[in-house]
Amino acid sequence: MEECLKLLKGERDEQRLAGLLLVTKFCKADDHSSLRKVYDAVGPRFLYRLLKTGTVDNDNNNRDAYLSLSITVLASFCRVPDIASSEDMVFNIPLILQVISTQSASSVLEECYEFLYLVSTASESGITTLCESGGIKILASHMSSLQDGSHLMEISFKLLQLILSRTSLNIVQNNDDLSEISVIVAAIARQFAVLHNSLKFEALHLLNAILSSNNSPQLRDAFQSLPQDSWSHSIRIGIVAILQNRVAPAERLQALILAESMVSMYGEAWLVTQVSTNDVQDPAPADMCLLLVLEQSRVEIAVLLNELAYLKYEAPQDASATAEAIFSKRHNVAVAYSLVEKIIKLISNFDENNGNLLDEGTLSKLILQLNETSIVVLEYLEDAKEHGQKKGDDLLASVRLIGSYLAEAPVACKEKVQELLGYMLSVEGEDEQRPFYSVCFLLPMLSQITMEIEGCKALALCKGLQAVLDCLSKLLWSNAFMVEGNGCIFLACDTIMNLILKKDKLQIVLEESAIVDLLKALAYWSENTDEMSSLMMASSICTLIFDYTSEEALLNRPDFNLSILSSLYQLMARCLTSSEQDIKADMDLSEIISTGFSRWAHRYPHIREAVKN
Repeated sequence: MEECLKLLKGERDEQRLAGLLLVTKFCKADDHSSLRKVYDAVGPRFLYRLLKTGTVDNDNNNRDAYLSLSITVLASFCRVPDIASSEDMVFNIPLILQVISTQSASSVLEECYEFLYLVSTASESGITTLCESGGIKILASHMSSLQDGSHLMEISFKLLQLILSRTSLNIVQNNDDLSEISVIVAAIARQFAVLHNSLKFEALHLLNAILSSNNSPQLRDAFQSLPQDSWSHSIRIGIVAILQNRVAPAERLQALILAESMVSMYGEAWLVTQVSTNDVQDPAPADMCLLLVLEQSRVEIAVLLNELAYLKYEAPQDASATAEAIFSKRHNVAVAYSLVEKIIKLISNFDENNGNLLDEGTLSKLILQLNETSIVVLEYLEDAKEHGQKKGDDLLASVRLIGSYLAEAPVACKEKVQELLGYMLSVEGEDEQRPFYSVCFLLPMLSQITMEIEGCKALALCKGLQAVLDCLSKLLWSNAFMVEGNGCIFLACDTIMNLILKKDKLQIVLEESAIVDLLKALAYWSENTDEMSSLMMASSICTLIFDYTSEEALLNRPDFNLSILSSLYQLMARCLTSSEQDIKADMDLSEIISTGFSRWAHRYPHIREAVKN
């Protein structure tokens, strides 16, 4: 060592080179003390000159030797953390990246990657310099050509993990960066599909980190420009492998998170696209990914809701760790809920869009799993009800999932749903002052079950009509009817009409304040829409409400006036006098309006004048 140090401190470059060559022969990588002495002896300036000489394109026959020596010793020195974190090492990053981008780097490529990883690990400025010097672009250009599962691929993964952990891809600024990230994702997806070791899970975590970054909307646009064969099929193969094998629960959850990102990007049909395998003669069934994802989602929901219930109702409530755990589990439940709801949507569109992708056997399996999932979610809501809890985004999401399923299977879990119906209509999100979204989520089911007297009785028994009336008023005042494709208003109207039309069998009592609020909202709706179907619906509801009161009673209320009543009269007059062609599609509503008018017109003397005009 002493002789080596003398050479390194020599005045001539030949002496220093000889000393460095000796270092590579006897100095061990984990001998930090010796590496520190050698580094102090040779100094960073000489190392930079040596690296620069190796990168300059000239006629020097020793250029490749200088390059190999400089990178080898630099990688060795950077095993000492305080050397790796120095400004001198960070300063070398652009040159190392330049080396990687040339053909002459093949013999020292691993050392180059190791240098970048060690410096980036030791220094915040190392990561910044790496990204600002085009590191992401160089990683993108190399990853697709690296050998599957190689040490270089492993170091590339580690570098990407560092970039994500420090920058969360906020450093991505332009479309070129997005394109490079999409190429990297395609390379990672391949590793996720073909590997069967720990690097497979690293690929899984990297894919989730990228797809959940702050730039994910822009990134997803870039991904969608890639041929799906290049990466999305690989991801599906990897997810299937994870979910059908014995792996840690945490990794299964990560696979679900990735599946949710892919479904959000490509739609529900992504789950039932044919999965290619190495054995072309025996491809995996098209429904395998779908069935595995739903089964694992059901398991996760059961486990997470049980843990959430314990944390909320039994664990110490003052511990910050408990609050953090609740937040984490709610997030994971949201992922599983999202997948289940998307699968429900897939089933609902089965006949229209999916052709023969789902057969009757698959549908039966899906419905069985969905029934079991719904029972678990209903039990969670029942537990919350028993503990007097009705406010929380997790409770609201649970109602949304139940509403999504019951919209397709309104008689599923019938007894439990009827038992909890009033409670579900009272659930509020964290930022809500009164129940609203919970009612919206349940409207598709309510409009179906109230077509039968039994369903009407269930809603009337829990006093759910008032909740629907409040919901409709809020929808109308919020101008929801101006949003194209909004169906909540018509579902609420259908539900209200179903109940009121059966009022004699249900003994429904409407409060005057509720009547006035609804009539004011209907007047506002009629003044702000020209769509005939909307006007007919508003007029039909108004017709049924007028059975409960009179013109005199309405005008005697301080919160009602003649102007509102005139708007309603004009609405009904327009619908009563509409041409046959205008009302052809709404004959049932037209009959409700005309027969209602004949029943109560004598109690509203000014309406006849409106009809005549």
